[in-house]
Parts: sequence; C-alpha cells; structure tokens
Amino acid sequence: MVFIDEATVHVQAGRGGDGCVAFRREKYVPRGGPSGGDGGDGGSVLVIGDRSLNTLYHLRHTRRVVADRGRHGEGSNRAGKSGADARVRVPPGTLVRDRASGELLAEILTGDEQVVVAHGGRGGRGNARFATATRQAPDWCEPGRDGEERDLEFELKLLADVGTVGLPNAGKSTFISVVSSARPKIADYPFTTLVPQLGVVARDPLGEPFVIADLPGLIAGAAGGAGLGIQFLKHVERCRVLVHLVDLSAPAGESGVEDEIATVERELAAFNPDLMARTRFLVGSKLDAAVPDRRDQLRRAADRRELRWFELSSVTSDGVSKLLGALEAELARLRSTTE
Repeated sequence: MVFIDEATVHVQAGRGGDGCVAFRREKYVPRGGPSGGDGGDGGSVLVIGDRSLNTLYHLRHTRRVVADRGRHGEGSNRAGKSGADARVRVPPGTLVRDRASGELLAEILTGDEQVVVAHGGRGGRGNARFATATRQAPDWCEPGRDGEERDLEFELKLLADVGTVGLPNAGKSTFISVVSSARPKIADYPFTTLVPQLGVVARDPLGEPFVIADLPGLIAGAAGGAGLGIQFLKHVERCRVLVHLVDLSAPAGESGVEDEIATVERELAAFNPDLMARTRFLVGSKLDAAVPDRRDQLRRAADRRELRWFELSSVTSDGVSKLLGALEAELARLRSTTE
C-alpha cells in the first residue's frame, strides 16, 4: 500500500426536501384543511476516526462525497424521510481544513471521534404549518434548503509516542526493525526510508506498549523543503519523545558529531521551535563499528546540551534494552503528568 498523507475531497451535504401543499378531501371530513407535510432534512457529511487506517490511501481516488437529499413532504401530514449522512473515515492524527479559507474544521485524534464538516439542508415546511385561525387554507409551502458544499484538505500527521530523527543512514530503520515488528527498507545508501514507518514496542506482555516511528532522514535545509523537507518534519510534531540517532561509525574526514547534531537541531527549530523543548535522547548507533573519537564527541555534545545519551548496536543488540527501558520510564512519567 502506498503511503498517502494528504488528500483533497469535495463534499456536498444533502438538500432538504420540499414541503407539500395538500388539503384533506375525505367524504366525512368537511373542511379538512391543509395537510401538507414537511420535507425531510438533508444528510450531513461527517469525518470519523478509524483506528484500522494508517494512511489516506483510501481517499486517493475519491474526488467527491455526497450525502443523500431529504425526501419531499406528502399529504395527510406525512413528513419526508431525512437523507442518510455520508461518512469519511480517516486515521487518527488527521487534520481537516476548508481549502478555500484555510480554516481548521476538525482534528481527529482518536478512533470513533466524529465531526460534522458539512451540514445538511433543512427540510421545507408544508402548508399545514402555516394554518391559523384567520388563514385557514394556505396554498404555499417552503422549499428545502441546500446543504453545505466545500472542498476539504486532509492532512495526516502520524500519532507516535517516540520518533527517530537524524541524518540519512544514521541507523534509524535498522533500530526500529529490531525493537518492533515494523519492516522498513534497509540499505547502505541514504534515503532508503522515503515514507514514515510505524512499529509497536511491547517488551512486557503486562506492560504498556508504545508506538515508535521511523522517519525519513533530515538534511540541511529540510525545513525549507530540501530533501524530504516538511513531508517528514510534520510527522515529528506529534511525537512525545525524540530519539536522535548519530552514526558512530562514520569514517574519518567527514563532519564531526557536533556538526551533525547541530544540523538536525537547526531544522527542527526552524520548522517548529516547540520541538526543541521535547524530551530528546542522543543515541550513538552502530556501536559494533564505532570510531572511538566519535564516541567521545557524542558524550561531550550530550553533556553540553544536558541531554541523556546512549550507545547501541542494532546488529548485536548491545545497549538496545537499556534505551527501551529509559523510553518506557519517560513515557510513563509523561502520561502521569498529563492525567
């Protein structure tokens, strides 16, 4: 399945049914009077959260969503049937905006959450509604009203507890493949991860699992659109904890650890300054092939920033358990402070 995190759909709520003009004409009911019923209301368009979805792929070829119209009123004071609502299902983490105005209409964060994004038209009143003591035979009714119609923009920002960040080829995909059942593409060249990958980490069957996201690598200028740009950065916004991976095996002559860390930090701050206030762990990856000098650089960089640092090898699993334990403890602390 192709990962799609943006979609545009035209939605149209149903028109309300017209009211009815009718009079009772029964053999034993003299002067029966007006008996036209009301029209039914048009159906609305709702956006509903669905945990079984994790992309907007199902909306890729959906250009138009239309709700049912209300039925017209009938004689004998019979009201028309209201139109059925139309439902657009999206994964949690989806933003819904009006394309013309840019107004945020909904932010779906949980499964089964639902928001009306286009209201159905009200049904018209039948002539029975207009009868009074001095106007006993009204011969008019109201027409139904049109439903709302608009273009919607859907944008998915993944919901994950932990997000991995770092330069391309820092070992993010290998790490997430070891700690979860996610199977991202792994290769020895940059930008093997072109779309975000989600995995569930559940070490203890009785403990609280957490969701970790493997996010495409950052390069200088990403906040301005370079590389995968904001297609990646927007998914970081929803992560509660950031794991910043640094390659400890980079050969001599390449940029130092401090420069690599600063590059990622600049892009995070340029996209959203709040990201720098998130809990962040500095993690040296590829410990099995580490250059000693880079290990020292990592420790000094972490101390300057007052950040916790770890070293691990996804190949030998050395240090992986220690990092996961720290992540579980930090997520538990964050949950307790928000409850």
